[in-house]
Formats: sequence, structure tokens, C-alpha cells
Amino acid sequence: MITVFGSINLDLIGKVSRIPQPGETVPGDSFSTAPGGKGANQALAAKLAGGVVKLVGAAGKDVMGEQALALLKSGGVDLGAVRRLELPQGVAMIMVDADGENIIGILPGANAAMTVDDADAAVSHLTENDVLVVQQEIPQAATMRALGLARLNATTSILNTAPFLDTTAAVAGTASIVVANETEFALLAGGEVGDLQTAMTLWAQSRRQTIIVTLGPDGAIAATPETLLHVPALQVEPVDTVGAGDTFVGYLAAGLDAGLDLEESMRRAAIAASLACLKPGAQPAVPTADEVAKYL
Repeated sequence: MITVFGSINLDLIGKVSRIPQPGETVPGDSFSTAPGGKGANQALAAKLAGGVVKLVGAAGKDVMGEQALALLKSGGVDLGAVRRLELPQGVAMIMVDADGENIIGILPGANAAMTVDDADAAVSHLTENDVLVVQQEIPQAATMRALGLARLNATTSILNTAPFLDTTAAVAGTASIVVANETEFALLAGGEVGDLQTAMTLWAQSRRQTIIVTLGPDGAIAATPETLLHVPALQVEPVDTVGAGDTFVGYLAAGLDAGLDLEESMRRAAIAASLACLKPGAQPAVPTADEVAKYL
């Protein structure tokens, strides 16, 4: 089973002509809302990939909270461990430009109420047959506890390093698998990395850990202590890239939970992430397993 321990947001999405510079106002042409949050996005992706998925998180006890959970409910994600609180629903304020690039601001709301006790309840019973997925949109103490318990239980854990925090580098060593984009990996490594594959190999060997770096249209690279893998992305004209990274993580978790090897899990994840760029929004853009299978 896959347990996703993380955030639940409602995305507030504005389409703009281009991403504004600090202090600048630019025109836009549309506004929409969609369920989001990195934890929720990854949970839905893992479920649509074919996994059995439980989401542990917190949402507001209001209309926005209902909207944030709508696609998870209809998608069949187990929400029994989602606490509904008398707090504002967490939101992500997103601007997307004409090329599909985006900037995002997160207002945590109910997500900020997640604690180490939630981590204990979610992870203590997991075993080596389970997969834990975490990100960094809830209090870091709770995420650290979840990863620590997973390590004690020999549970495969996946840490997505977004959004990157001051404590991310220290936390990363606890996970079985770290998934970062190029910018995040450079921050993990402490600055300029030079040759990416060499730097990743050194990271994996020195920490006895798998590191995956997503490369957008160039797919993804993984370094394990023993080998280096590269999987391609589909060549698409992106509409919105906002959910691609979370789709990759969810599909990766589902593949590993189903017993696929790392390379095949990444290959499916890279295709799914590419397809997620073809629709606006995060959760509404996640493809189904059947859609991904057409490109395998």
C-alpha cells in the first residue's frame, strides 16, 4: 500500500501573458480553481496509476475544503486519515504564462496543523511491503518524524524536495529515494554541481541512497549506489506544467509498490508527467494508467 503524508490545497489559477517581475503587473485572461496540494496531487496520481493509496493530511471544514477533496473522493483515494479542521483551507496561488510555465505561492491554512502525532499514527504500522511518500508543504517536524519511522520500519520512502527549505538537505538523507528537479539538486549539493551525472553518482554512493533528478522535457535521471539510469519524456507542447512533478512522484510510487523495477517505474512516471502538461491544473491533468499505457 502507498501512504502519502502531506498537503491538501485548493489551487487558485490565473492565466497571464507572461510571468511578472517583482513589482510588475501583467494582464491575464482567465481564472479557475482546482484541487491541488503536493500531497493530494501525488496521492491522486498514485491512485490513477493503479495503486492502493491512503492520504494523511488536513483540510478546512468549509466549502473550499470540500472542493479541495472532490477529485480525491471521486478517484477512490482513502481519505479516512484526513482531518477536517475549523481552519482556513490551504491554497496555492498560481500564475501560468502562455508557454505553460508557472510561479506558485503557498498559504498553508489547515496544512500547518499537521504534527508529529499525525506522523506516528500514519507511519508506525507500515512495513517493508509499503511505500511512504512525503513532500515539504506541511510542518517539517512532522515530515522528519514520518521519514524516521519509515527508516526504522524498513519502509520504502520517497521524499520530494519541493518546496525546498533550509532544512531539506538535512532531512534528505533519511529517505530511501529523493526526487528533485535540477535547481533543487544543486541546492541539495550546496551549489554548482558541474557534470550532473557525476554529481548524482557521488551523492548516491556516499549516502547509499537513490537520487532522481527530473529534467522536464529531457525526462529524468536516477543514480543509485550501483548504477545510473536515464528515461526520456514525451515530446509535447505544454499547456500547463504545474502538476507534472507531482504526477511523476505519484506514478513512481505506484510502480515501485506494484513490484516494478526502478527503471520501469521511472519510465511510466516520465510519460505520465509529460501527459500531465497537456491540460491545465494539477489534479485535473493527471492521466490514467490506460492513457499512459498507450505510450509504453
